[in-house]
Amino acid sequence: MRRTLVMMSNITNNTSKRFFAPLKEPFSAGSSQLRKLEGVVFDMDGTLCEPQTYMFHQMRTSLSIPKTVDILEHIYALPTPAAQIAAMESIRSIEREAMASQVAQPGLVTLMTYLDSRGVRKGICTRNFDAPVQNLLEKFLSGSVFHPIVTREFRPPKPDPAGILHIAKAWGLVRRAGRGESGIPEEKEEEHEGAEAGEKNGTSTEEGLKKTEEGELVADASGLIMVGDSIDDMTAGRRAGAKTVLLVNDVNRHLVDHEHTDLVIERLDQLVEVLEEGLL
Repeated sequence: MRRTLVMMSNITNNTSKRFFAPLKEPFSAGSSQLRKLEGVVFDMDGTLCEPQTYMFHQMRTSLSIPKTVDILEHIYALPTPAAQIAAMESIRSIEREAMASQVAQPGLVTLMTYLDSRGVRKGICTRNFDAPVQNLLEKFLSGSVFHPIVTREFRPPKPDPAGILHIAKAWGLVRRAGRGESGIPEEKEEEHEGAEAGEKNGTSTEEGLKKTEEGELVADASGLIMVGDSIDDMTAGRRAGAKTVLLVNDVNRHLVDHEHTDLVIERLDQLVEVLEEGLL
């Protein structure tokens, strides 16, 4: 399908037609060909807070790896559990120091207040560990609920779609699996109890995609929006079946026309207009 560009108040829409019903109007499944928005998933660093990209250079220096090597993949590939633990702690110490200087993205509170007023569920899917996430929420968004919060402890991380699909499953969003498809199966009661026991501070540690049987109920993220600032965010969202929104900056501007990017915004509060009017 040919992609088109529509400019509106510094918002770039890369889709050829609208998908979600406007939130300003009561949704009626029988009278609308548009989809109900079921929730929004956010990345954290560079999305909820301003980018702290200097951390990545510090992390790679600490681990003695080049820019071309993925930090988490390197750590997971280390030969012993002790080496993995030590490497993970070295990058956590960098993140702990950086979280003291977190700055909220412009429009953060406005957008979250709007989503709360419209009853839109919010989740987080990040490659950070839980402490910087909780620090940001307590500092800037106290009282605004995000659940589930999928952090680094969840494997595999983005760009794999498993974290976003886990959030969809937690919200009860399911569909029937096709033949030979991998997905996040709907939990049985005993699995649900085990997952609850494994959660700490609201963060999820359940792992990824599994082989499914044709017709089995699996997580469905097609009613979700993934908001992020990286190719990992856009790719994870696209692979999960969600619509994607890029929060553009000087570093990621090359992703504006990427095939995995559906909508581009310059500030978080521009999503208020998008969702209210059904522009995505």
